[in-house]
Amino acid sequence: MTTDHDHEVIVENRGSGIGAILGIIVIVALIAGFWYFAFGPGQGTFGGGATNNGTDINVNVELPSVEPAAS
Repeated sequence: MTTDHDHEVIVENRGSGIGAILGIIVIVALIAGFWYFAFGPGQGTFGGGATNNGTDINVNVELPSVEPAAS
């Protein structure tokens, strides 16, 4: 009687690489978001430049001095 225990089975599971692809996409999205909010059109008041696009409006209000009415 012979036994079938004299051979080895090697199984390699390397995956499909989707995690690496998703990681690269996330890193590119983070870099694009950083650029947009730091240097691009979404910089708002946090921008590094001293540009004035005419959006600043200064309003000076002078209130009249009124004395209280005598009773």
